[in-house]
This record gives sequence, structure tokens and C-alpha cells, in this order.
Amino acid sequence: MTDTNLPVEPDGHGETDVVPTSGFATRQGMWSAGSGDTSGYGGINRTLEMPGSSQPPFGDPFDAIHARALEVLPSLQGARVLFHAGELTIFVDRAELKSVVAQFRDDAFLRFEVCLSVSGVHYPEQTGAELHAVYDLISYTHNRRVRLEATCPESDPHIPSIVATYPMADWHEREAWDMFGIIFDGHPALTRILMPDDWAGHPQRKDYPLGGVDIEYKGAWVPSPDNRRTYS
Repeated sequence: MTDTNLPVEPDGHGETDVVPTSGFATRQGMWSAGSGDTSGYGGINRTLEMPGSSQPPFGDPFDAIHARALEVLPSLQGARVLFHAGELTIFVDRAELKSVVAQFRDDAFLRFEVCLSVSGVHYPEQTGAELHAVYDLISYTHNRRVRLEATCPESDPHIPSIVATYPMADWHEREAWDMFGIIFDGHPALTRILMPDDWAGHPQRKDYPLGGVDIEYKGAWVPSPDNRRTYS
């Protein structure tokens, strides 16, 4: 494991300097607090912290992608960038997201024709940016990838839909709404995709209560998580 406090020479496949932000929580054991950890790792104590920004050079082709993005999208000047494990993530203000993805698709040098996925993430400790939407883009023309990330607060969980630019993001945005409660403004039909239409809440948020229903499996009943035996 690389110590992120130490500089690593960029080679196009590893990391550049990533300065962690201050820790926002501590965790003991292999699992989250209160889970009845039976893994034998209860003595592990970890500080949870968000990574800060990376500074170029990142190595090819990431330097070229980043430089071209700044050239055609002045709104990205000063935007946070994270380069880790050979992957480049550019953080985008949600108000600029639609214009950013259009340029990433249409610019001849960038030419990211496909959005592979839209994923939701919930960081309840990140005040004012608790909800994240992560966009994995791929360029078949140039055989390279980039990741975009936009955030919004729980109190105003709105991010513009990118379905008009990437139609295949339709179901991905519906899942991120269903599981995390991110409202993708402009989506053609933002309805639940996994849970019933009348389901209350968004099950993959960190603060969602651990519960559920008993499940029948091969003639036996598996109790829901909130009714299972604890070992603490």
C-alpha cells in the first residue's frame, strides 16, 4: 500500500502527489461500528479521510486529456483533480455538468463517445456535498478513459441529467435516484428501477436503517438483517 503522504513519480499508471484532507471519522475493526464484528480484526483502528487534489504531471494520456479539457472548458479552471491508481477524476460543478459532458463527447481530441456508468455515492460526513454522482466515460476513438464527478447537498439533491448527451445513462440515473435520492433534473422519466414505486427512502444511503424482510431460500427462512443473531 502506498503512503499517500509521500510523493510518487508519475509514470502514467500509478499516482502523483495526493494530499489527504483531515480525517472525518475513525473506525474500529473490519466492519462499521455496531455490526457485531466476528472477523477477528477488531483491533484494527482506521482514520477515514477524503483525498485532496492531485497536481500534474500525471503521465500520458492523462496530461493531454486534462490540458485539452481546460482549453475547451474554462469553467474547469481550478477544478479539483484526482489521479490515483492510473485513473483520472475531474470534479465538475453541477451547474456546468451538461456543457462539460457535451464537450467531452463532441470535441475531436477528447471524443468520449460513451458513458459506461453513472454511480451514486453517499458521504454523510462531507457537509454540503454529501451526495456524489460519478460518471465513467470511455473513448473508443482514442482507447482511453476518464471519470467525472459532481456533488450536491442532501438538502438540495439536484444534478442535471446527461441523458440528452448520453442516452444510455437513462437507467443508471434512475438507479442513482432510487438508491441514493439524487434528483436528475431533465431526466425523461425519473422513476424507481429496483425498489417498488411506493418504497420509502433510498436504501444505499449510509444513514438508511438496516432492516428488511425475511427471505425464503431452498425451503428455509433467512431472517432480515435487523433480526439476525448478534455476537457482541
